[in-house]
Amino acid sequence: MYLTSFIHREGLFDVSERWLCGLPKSDDGLHITQFLICDGFVLGKTLETVSRILLDIAHGEPFRQERIQFKGQLRDAICHSAQDGSARTEELIRLYQTNPEFFYRDAPINGVICRDLEDRLVGLYRIKRPRRIAEKANRYVANWIYKMVQERAKEMARERANKRSIPLEKLITPKKQMDFEFVAAETIIAQKFKENSIEVDKTALEINDVGGIKIVTDTDRIAQLESRLYDHPKIRVVDRESFAGNYQATSLIIEVYWDREDVCRSYTDQRVWNKYLDRGIPEAYLRKGLEPLLDGAASILRVELILSTFQDMVESELGNSLHEERIIAQRDNKVYKGYIPMNVEFLLEYLFAVGLSPHVQIDRLPIKLWGRYLPDSVIDEIRTLYNIPHGELFC
Repeated sequence: MYLTSFIHREGLFDVSERWLCGLPKSDDGLHITQFLICDGFVLGKTLETVSRILLDIAHGEPFRQERIQFKGQLRDAICHSAQDGSARTEELIRLYQTNPEFFYRDAPINGVICRDLEDRLVGLYRIKRPRRIAEKANRYVANWIYKMVQERAKEMARERANKRSIPLEKLITPKKQMDFEFVAAETIIAQKFKENSIEVDKTALEINDVGGIKIVTDTDRIAQLESRLYDHPKIRVVDRESFAGNYQATSLIIEVYWDREDVCRSYTDQRVWNKYLDRGIPEAYLRKGLEPLLDGAASILRVELILSTFQDMVESELGNSLHEERIIAQRDNKVYKGYIPMNVEFLLEYLFAVGLSPHVQIDRLPIKLWGRYLPDSVIDEIRTLYNIPHGELFC
């Protein structure tokens, strides 16, 4: 995975690339922990700064912020903000308030909502949770490997066609044979990982939305805000996508410089190291400030910016384009569901667990891309990182 919202994305990519090939180093756990502490704080402060810039352009009014941990808090804020008089909005809010548990209220989110002086929701920003990053990496790796497996299976079919002296397009392959060749090709790709003889395509594994901001305003202000962005000295738009249908919004990938001096000062002034005392790094080291953790840090990071009307946001959180339903659909619609991408998800989930746990030393990688595992195995390994007893029923 190549996480462009992180300032140590190159270092993290190096670790994850080696782990995919089963080649950990003794200090990987420490480096992962340092990356997540440093990059998470830098990203959070940068999202706050950029959100202030964007909300000032879009609304030009003061706002207050509130940390949220569950989607129910966001959906309650949406209901409290409903002032557009739309019959559809009123219907969706009524359905939500009738049975709020049906709307994934307890789904976790690491975010901040922004309200104006009249308590209306005007925006939010969030950092994608490790589980969701691992899932997205699964999909990206699945697409990348699927192309390689397809190409290898095609080569095997071409070899059979050559032996029969017929063109490939005239070769008729029984489904059983096609399935066999696909599995054989997958095994070959897995072996390449095992032998460290495969080159990971960084561009295919690039994830730009670990950090995300959503600005909620009317259609005219959305157009004005987007126009202003292209000339803004501190923001550069690098990609744009418009969504229509059930889910409607404009998605921009933007590049921003983060303020090193301001971020480091905030870390010290707010005594942020107290949040990280259970990560396996001595307090004396954490109290030195953020500067010792900034070696190799990039000066620019990328985040996703969503521009949405209030009605479209209601639809995305309570209606036909419910966010969690879209996530489930993405999981179900993968073109390739072999064991390799599933192992990637397990491995990356374990990687994040190492960085968030009290352990900075790991003796082995419990997941190999060429093996086969159940989710229970990963859960068990993560429990071990947190010193949680296995809880066997039998002694």
